This record gives sequence, C-alpha cells and structure tokens, in this order.
Amino acid sequence: MNDIFPVHGMDAVVFAVSNAKQAAHYYSTAFGMRLVAYRGPENGSRDEAAYVLTSGSARFVFRGSVRAGTDLSRHVADHGDGVTDLALDVPDVDAAYAHAVKAGARGLDEPYTMEDEHGKVRLAAIATYGETQHTLVDRSNYSGPYLPGYVAAEPLVAPPDVKNGRVFQAIDHCVGNVELGKMDEWVEFYKRVMGFTNMAEFIGDDIATEYSALMSKVVADGSRKVKFPLNEPAISKKKSQIDEYLEFYGGPGVQHIALATNDILSTVDHMRAAGVQFLATPDSYYDDPELRARIGEVRVPIEELKKRRILVDRDEDGYLLQIFTKPVQDRPTVFFELIERHGSLGFGKGNFKALFEAIEREQDLRGNL
Repeated sequence: MNDIFPVHGMDAVVFAVSNAKQAAHYYSTAFGMRLVAYRGPENGSRDEAAYVLTSGSARFVFRGSVRAGTDLSRHVADHGDGVTDLALDVPDVDAAYAHAVKAGARGLDEPYTMEDEHGKVRLAAIATYGETQHTLVDRSNYSGPYLPGYVAAEPLVAPPDVKNGRVFQAIDHCVGNVELGKMDEWVEFYKRVMGFTNMAEFIGDDIATEYSALMSKVVADGSRKVKFPLNEPAISKKKSQIDEYLEFYGGPGVQHIALATNDILSTVDHMRAAGVQFLATPDSYYDDPELRARIGEVRVPIEELKKRRILVDRDEDGYLLQIFTKPVQDRPTVFFELIERHGSLGFGKGNFKALFEAIEREQDLRGNL
C-alpha cells in the first residue's frame, strides 16, 4: 500500500547487437525462445531492425542498426553486443517517472503514448549506471505483439522438445557491474528512486578467491519480482571478472541475466546440444563430503548434477540449482545464468568460490586474469 514505486515485474531486456537477425536466430535455436514481433525497414523503421523473442514471461528485444552513423551503431562499436535497457512493467508510468525524477533520477524520455489499432502503450525512461536505462511501460491497454510499430512475426524455428515447449520460464534477476567505489552509490539510487530494499550483500571472504575479489549488493522491489545485484571490483592480486568486464565493455553495464527454469537438467541438455558453452566445475566440487552434508536431499541425484556441471546451494529457506554460460559474444562481457529455485531466495553464496575459480580459468585462457 505504501510502495513509492510499484512494479509488476520486468517488461523486457533490450539488447543492442551488431546483427539483430543473426542474434534472433541464435536465441531461438540455442535458448529455445520464440520470435513474436519484428520492426524494420519493411515497415517504416529506416535505421534499425528489431526482433522480439519470448520464453514464458521473459521478453528479449534485439536491436541492430542497418546503417552507420546512428547512436545504436555507435553503442555497438563502443561496447560490443550488450544490454541497453532493463524495461520495467509499472502500473502508472506518469507517477513512477515523476517520483523518480523528483528523487534525483536523470530523465531520458518524459511520459508519452504510442498507439495503433491494438490500443495504447504509455512509456517513459530514466537513466541508470553507464549507458543503461530503465524504460517504464504500461501496456495494460494494449493487445499487440509488443509495441506500436512492430508487426507479429512467425517463429524462426520449431519449438524446442522440452516440457511446455519452453527452455526457461522467466527472468530471475539482472546483474550490473559498476566501477570501483560506485556500488553503494547505485544501491542508494535504487533505494531513493525506486524504493527498492537491500536484499543481500556479499563482501570480503564471501566473494573472493586467491587471485581476485569483488563486492556485491542486491536491491529488489518489495515483491521480489525485480532483483538487481550490483557488483564492483575489489583490490586483489590479479584482475577480477568485474575488472575484465569493465575493460572490454568500456564501462558499467549489465553483466549477466539469470533465467528461471523449472527443469534445469532439460534446459542445460537442450542448450548444450544447441551449442551453448557452460563454465566447467571440477569433479572435486561434487566429491567434497562437506558439500553433500550441507546440501542434504535435493530433487536431482548429485551424479546427474556432476554430469552436467550444475552447482547446488542451500540456505535457511530451501535450495537452488544453478549454472553459468561462458560469454555469448566475442567480447568477454555478457553471459547468462540458469537457476532452478526450491524455496531458496539466495544467489548461491556457497558456490561463489567454485564459480569464480571457473571464471578465472577462462580469464587465464584469454590472457586477462
């Protein structure tokens, strides 16, 4: 009742990419997503093509410039393929925007309406870390496939052979990397501007290995439908994954997107068969008697998790299963997490050391550790 910035959830994750058509095909085949809408030169968008893909409640939009000299093409040149917009579904765009700007957010687009034969969509946008933005969206009076200007599109490939034809069901959380000393500044931004609360924090030995370290805090709305972990590097012997990201992305941005699945085994099997590469966890992780004692009974035999290199963690609320892809583009920047929750609201704290050591092995192969 007293929520100063109510949100219904994530509306879309919007990517700037060098080739939107090929990105749409990759996420259709490898991630099992379904193309539902398109906008391009054929229907009045002279400078860019955009493809909208969904899986359950998750929506990805891939935007690619069709000519040089646009801000979109400049963004890709500067950063490579990456996330430009974490769009939020809000009940009242005008009220949300007014509150955000009054609380100190930088407005990018004042509230405006788009409409066509399917109805009206109300939108606005505010800036956050780096060149990332939050578009505020109210599509409660709209029945079209995405936004006015987009046309319905047929899937690029047949639906995947998994339960309900969906490889994953929703966006669980989106992680941002910011510069050294900036994490608390952005945590305060989300508290002040959106009324988000500090859901968790990981510092010191929680989130360090022999060679690298980082700090992380998680902000979330009151319903926990929208969760934004924020990372910054910490001083250590060698370059952390956050340092590497900031160098290759050219500044702060979205590091990874966690996708919620109700069957992580079939999700991993489908994606691996389609060519997605995952970080490898050594046998010693699964053979550790302390791990087996800590996690107790889970729905999947440990041998099945070991076969697929899936991590497992337990807290006071339950347990979760998770695995991380390698970067999905040439620059070592954006990657994905798959997560299956069974009560746990956490982020796999018990797996941090194993995860970061796996990332460091990849960094070392790239010459970036």
